[in-house]
Amino acid sequence: MTTALKQIICVKWGTAYGPEYVNRLYGMVSRHITGPFRVVCFTDDRRGIRPEVDTFDLPELGCPHPQRTMGKWRKVVLWGETLGDLSGPALFVDLDSVIVGSLDDYFSYGDPEDVILARNWAKPLQRLGQTSVFRFPVGRYPHILANFRADPQGVADRHRFEQHYITSSVPGGIKLWPEGWTRHFRLHCLPPFPLRYVMAARLPRGARIVTFPGGPNPGDVAVGRWTPDAPEYPSPLDHLHGALRPGLSLKQRWRHATRYVKPVPWIAEHWRE
Repeated sequence: MTTALKQIICVKWGTAYGPEYVNRLYGMVSRHITGPFRVVCFTDDRRGIRPEVDTFDLPELGCPHPQRTMGKWRKVVLWGETLGDLSGPALFVDLDSVIVGSLDDYFSYGDPEDVILARNWAKPLQRLGQTSVFRFPVGRYPHILANFRADPQGVADRHRFEQHYITSSVPGGIKLWPEGWTRHFRLHCLPPFPLRYVMAARLPRGARIVTFPGGPNPGDVAVGRWTPDAPEYPSPLDHLHGALRPGLSLKQRWRHATRYVKPVPWIAEHWRE
């Protein structure tokens, strides 16, 4: 597949991610792509986004948001008949992704009509997609949004996650990126417990994009913490001592003990404007 203009899109809504996330995404794209490209952000707040990024209002969901679900259902609006002024293949990248290698092959891989997702590595034995990084032909499958709008709670109850719904809704099935391109930080980079107390997260050979579904945030692990309210890079003993605080259940103690990360220099190197 060839295309004169490589289109990269993202969405930003609410307060979880500020404009600096969009600005970093643009910077990372610009350093890891050849030929003409365009970064487009669909958002409910354009303030602070660098002028090189084209911005459009994030389309309305058009139905009640499902309840009792963890899925990021707001992203389903990308599958409407129209999407800003875009046409043809577009590559979606989550704002908390870190681009570490060339993006060019994400645009030449497969057929222009293909829907290509990252593999859901949390369920490796199932052919499920993960929508942190996916390419799709804009406007080609509007039934995905229409069917969701017709029964949002039913769709959410049946599929639980937006990415599972997308996986099951593409006629002829989805395709998956080559295994080494899109890596999951916790599953592919972070050493297993307890080795993460003495080893920093590694950057897998051949990786192009590192994703952070379910956290932690790349900005936090870059400085050696798991959550924004945690101290930067506590000593291993200090962190383990926190698991012994009174009032915690055994599950909470284990959760705290395993949520340890040393500073990750390669994230700081790549995740910048």
